[in-house]
Amino acid sequence: MPPTHPTAPVPPTHPTAPTARVLDETDEPAVRALLTSDPVAACVIAGRVEAAGTSAAALGAPLWGLGSGPSLDAVCLAGANLIPFALPGAERPAAEAFADRARRAGRRCSTIVGPAASVDPLWALLEPSWGPARDHRPRQPLLAIEGPPAVAPEPRVRPVRLADLDVLLPAAVAMFTEEVGVSPLRVDGGAGYRARVADLVRAGQSLAWIEGGEVLFKAEIGAVSRSVCQVQGVWVAPAHRGRGIGTVGTAAVVEYARTAIAPVVSLYVNDFNGAARAAYARVGFREVGRFASVLF
Repeated sequence: MPPTHPTAPVPPTHPTAPTARVLDETDEPAVRALLTSDPVAACVIAGRVEAAGTSAAALGAPLWGLGSGPSLDAVCLAGANLIPFALPGAERPAAEAFADRARRAGRRCSTIVGPAASVDPLWALLEPSWGPARDHRPRQPLLAIEGPPAVAPEPRVRPVRLADLDVLLPAAVAMFTEEVGVSPLRVDGGAGYRARVADLVRAGQSLAWIEGGEVLFKAEIGAVSRSVCQVQGVWVAPAHRGRGIGTVGTAAVVEYARTAIAPVVSLYVNDFNGAARAAYARVGFREVGRFASVLF
């Protein structure tokens, strides 16, 4: 986990400002009900809750909640990534409540990511104490596909075997560095990142086209809930770009994911990545929302 970021003095909380609380196992029904309001946008948190429940000890990070009585208007998973999710109309009070908790805890996350309607007001409140960010990506179309891809899948894209980990890892590092702007090897020599990649391989959630000991295409199914899975880390080797590999490779990932993991396949993409957006459109993805990311 990154070290706590020094914070500016915490401004006083307005007496009527909403207050978030740390949720526990008794809140799980309310959390599940909230997340079903938008299963695609809530996929990451929903997958964690389905696997571990809602207590901080089980999740490995606190889950903050805002609401009254038996229902919740918003939640925020405060782990390595800070992930807010709120009902329409509740984004501003949720941002105020979550920003208050986040400022007092200090920054322990490497990214704020989630629906733009929740991330934007949260970052506006946190930027004076947590900023400047290394990168801010306010427009990331959230895409989804339900049903078979619109183009034929590449048959050579397959689940990666653990024996292929050493071949896959350099491609995974290259993708991460290209996408995020820093190397995942900078922290703990890359041990944590290697473990994460290996976990996805063991789970059958890492797919690649490997030929002659070289990775031509790779992607991971990085988040999984019962109804939706989220594709992450799509990458084509630079020497093989411009040949349609990203399109047919992504189609293969979609076909595998929707039949083996969850019926709806989603991903989000940077708005400035025209080539990727065109490839996803050819596969059959449609835009269903907008994400935003703040990277530190």
